[in-house]
Amino acid sequence: MKKNNVMNFFSDLGRSLMMPIAALAACGIILGLTSALMKAQVVAAAPFLGEGLLGFIILVLNKVSGVVFTLVPVLFTISIAMGLANEEKEVAAFAGFIGYYTFLVASSLVINTGVMDFSVMKISVILGVETLDMGAVAGILIGLITASLHNKYHKVVFPAAIAFYGGKRFVALAVILVSAILGIVSPFVWQPVSTAINGLGSLIHSAGIFGVGIFGLLERALIPTGLHHVLNGLFRTTSLGGTYEGVEGCLNIFLQFVDKVPLKELAPFTRFLGQGKMPFMMFGLPAAALAIYQTSPADKKDRVKALMIAGVAASFVSGITEPLEFSFMFIAPALFGFHALMGGISFALMAALGVAIGNTGGGIIDFFIWGVFQPGSNWIWVIVVGIAYAVIYYMVFKAYLTKKQISIDVADEDDGEPSSAGTVSEKMQKTAETVIEGLGGFDNIVTVNNCITRLRVDVKDMGKIDEDLLRKTGSLGIFKVSDTHIQVVYGPKVEQVADAVRHVIKNY
Repeated sequence: MKKNNVMNFFSDLGRSLMMPIAALAACGIILGLTSALMKAQVVAAAPFLGEGLLGFIILVLNKVSGVVFTLVPVLFTISIAMGLANEEKEVAAFAGFIGYYTFLVASSLVINTGVMDFSVMKISVILGVETLDMGAVAGILIGLITASLHNKYHKVVFPAAIAFYGGKRFVALAVILVSAILGIVSPFVWQPVSTAINGLGSLIHSAGIFGVGIFGLLERALIPTGLHHVLNGLFRTTSLGGTYEGVEGCLNIFLQFVDKVPLKELAPFTRFLGQGKMPFMMFGLPAAALAIYQTSPADKKDRVKALMIAGVAASFVSGITEPLEFSFMFIAPALFGFHALMGGISFALMAALGVAIGNTGGGIIDFFIWGVFQPGSNWIWVIVVGIAYAVIYYMVFKAYLTKKQISIDVADEDDGEPSSAGTVSEKMQKTAETVIEGLGGFDNIVTVNNCITRLRVDVKDMGKIDEDLLRKTGSLGIFKVSDTHIQVVYGPKVEQVADAVRHVIKNY
């Protein structure tokens, strides 16, 4: 039971981190494009890019998108508080922001007392407060505390005289109190904790190419559980991903210095970012999809073809790989093991070859913006290694599927017409009703959430799950994280499915 609770917690944490990570990725694309357009050699070749209204617009977009990366801790606080709250999520998000700001002020007051020498720790101006800078760790802690207090007290009832301060209003008060205490204590305990985290980060970096390969292997191997979001989040926003001129986290470092220093200096940090994914996202998996299609029985080819085309488009363009990965993950676990291993090798090779392509995505958009358009990125190696990956993936997948006579099962397409706000189409409602039935019925469902590709559901009794029925709704895969949490993979259309399921449950 304890193991299940731990898995549930980290799965939910990973889902909660998806919102700020998605925002950072989108802002990163804007920052990368504008940074490329502002390069001296680009402006010299096209002077109009640095003049007049166009130059001003490029400058504004560059600065505004860059500011987002200074807000990582507070974004983590809000998203974790909201994501882990069982009900009244907007109240938890509001309390999370108040709690984080309270933490900053409390820490600042302690530091300014001069009770001891805090100069060895990083002091920064955050949201206008000169205070202890714990980076994303502070945001994660306050988010977890807020969610816990919210779930425990958002329905508390007080006597009539003070009833106004009960329920969700009490959440903010409790969060302020606990955050203030944490803010007072943190300056005294953060130094050894920070030293330990930095030490672990140094150990990983000192492992060189081997350490990068292990990271890449874990990043793919954790895909079934969704915990890869947690791993990526820690490396991208804390000192685990490295420290450069006081900035922590490989993504933070890259995006804050990409237009200030030569890319060669940032290569030690980009090795944990999107460059390691590009060979298998843009080349390997599309080749695997071709092998899957070619080895499918004739009566399945049309449906498999449609699924593979959609999966390849998602992987190649935007770096969303789960639709393809889940198509073979369960029917051919050995192939997924091979894929995870190749992921580790890909990360290691990109680092060894001196590639310096940042941001989080591994698709063609990031490849051009952060690779082709950036002098010194060594982007050509992505293509060289990628072609080899395409050949290897195709041969391995085709040989294995042919030898084992395995073919993927594809459900009939069941997408409905686009729905207007607050409603679902008749076809999607029927799909949602079937999903609910497959999840054991209304009474078996506790909460319904989703990330980019998965429906994430907490249930009372996992024994009531009907996997065959769920597959008939278009599911690409089913993963039972614990005795009470299940993830049903639908790919990019999951938002539509989740909205329909929530709509039907709400009106039940």
